[in-house]
Amino acid sequence: MHMLDAEILARIQFAFTISFHIIFPSFTIGLASFLFVLEALWLRTRDDAYLALYKFWVKIFALAFGMGVVSGIVMSYQFGTNWGPFSEFTGGVIGPLMAYEVLSAFFLEAGFLGIMLFGLNRVGPKLHFTATTMVAVGTLFSAFWILSANSWMQTPDGYMIENGRAVVTSWWDAIFNPSFPYRLVHMVLAAFLTTALVVGAVGAWHLLRDRQNRPARIMFSMAMWMAAIVAPIQIVAGDMHGLNTLEHQPAKVAAMEGHFDTQNGAPLILFGWPDMAAEETRYALEIPKLGSMILTHDWHGKITGLKDFAPEDRPNATIVFWTFRVMVGMGILMALLGVVSLFARLRKTLFSCVWLHRFALVMGPSGFVAILAGWFTTEIGRQPWVVYGVMRTSDAGSPIAPTAIAGSLIAFVIVYTIVFGVGTAYILRAMNHDPRHAHAPKDEVLRAGGRTVAAQNPPQAGE
Repeated sequence: MHMLDAEILARIQFAFTISFHIIFPSFTIGLASFLFVLEALWLRTRDDAYLALYKFWVKIFALAFGMGVVSGIVMSYQFGTNWGPFSEFTGGVIGPLMAYEVLSAFFLEAGFLGIMLFGLNRVGPKLHFTATTMVAVGTLFSAFWILSANSWMQTPDGYMIENGRAVVTSWWDAIFNPSFPYRLVHMVLAAFLTTALVVGAVGAWHLLRDRQNRPARIMFSMAMWMAAIVAPIQIVAGDMHGLNTLEHQPAKVAAMEGHFDTQNGAPLILFGWPDMAAEETRYALEIPKLGSMILTHDWHGKITGLKDFAPEDRPNATIVFWTFRVMVGMGILMALLGVVSLFARLRKTLFSCVWLHRFALVMGPSGFVAILAGWFTTEIGRQPWVVYGVMRTSDAGSPIAPTAIAGSLIAFVIVYTIVFGVGTAYILRAMNHDPRHAHAPKDEVLRAGGRTVAAQNPPQAGE
């Protein structure tokens, strides 16, 4: 059966493993920066509530970081097993970019992670803060290199084909390829939002139990500020990313929007069912001309339809259309949560509004949903190309029997469900603990270079 051939099975396997993997780095990128801010606030104010929150979240960071490393290592082996021709063709580009990620990001994270987790009472607060800073910077470096490599596959630049292989002619153009800046900003903001929503959900959970829980108040307030500020910025960044995609990958945009016919003044199709066989979007609910306005910033702008591309060059609009709407829908809800929290803050009900806390609790996993939906939109929308316009996915797979890939896929599903299911359950259990229990005693002494620094607990700062 076509649906069970080696290419489809290899794509399913990679999609399955990367869906697990992307969740954890997305969370730890934002969480590392959150820990950096918490420790900076503690060093500045000597308020033990910030230290308690740091200790509360650093344990969760360690678990998520570990699961991200494990899932990433497993995923990377598929390049050599299932995607040999792809690795051979792109090795001169993707290989060095991945190596730079290991050398500049992973080593930085791994080198300072031990100090960050276990060194507070051993190296002193200032050196410990340096370690936290280095880990946070390392996670951003990691995002930089991974997004550069993936963006090159979307909009390849700075290369030439020599003896059947891609050879870099300009590292600057290869790294900073046309879509990279937009995708980097979009992804990092998504990571920050994802972490903020998780932190906000945990804070809301503890506020529903006890409105006077001060660490819960602090984390909820900080998370809602992030939602209110970053969600609108993400919408603007997403618009700029969309304009870039329209320029370099118009077939992807046509699939995302459900447009089969090229139009001037194209409508915005809110909902419908793109039928690839019939080459039309059935049951379309449209707003006239708004599609062109959003995509081209011109009411009469031209939008190229899928019919302008050969059938074998079209992405699956049925999937991409809906994953894109899931991502956008989550973004709108995030912005709504931020706006509602601002009204609650102005009315002095941020810590007493039960329905707001329930809303934030429900929105806790929405960042992960949006990231996965956006990733599916990006990757499926690139098809049938593994390197856009250069190498087809059908030419990138290794000559492996479908039964072998199916067997490893089943094994992945079983092992991942058990291992990461247990890990996720443990993280949720850690989030359920009262953050006040991590509060440092007032007489705790932190030793640094022969000096002693007594932890203080000043009057409550504004929240």
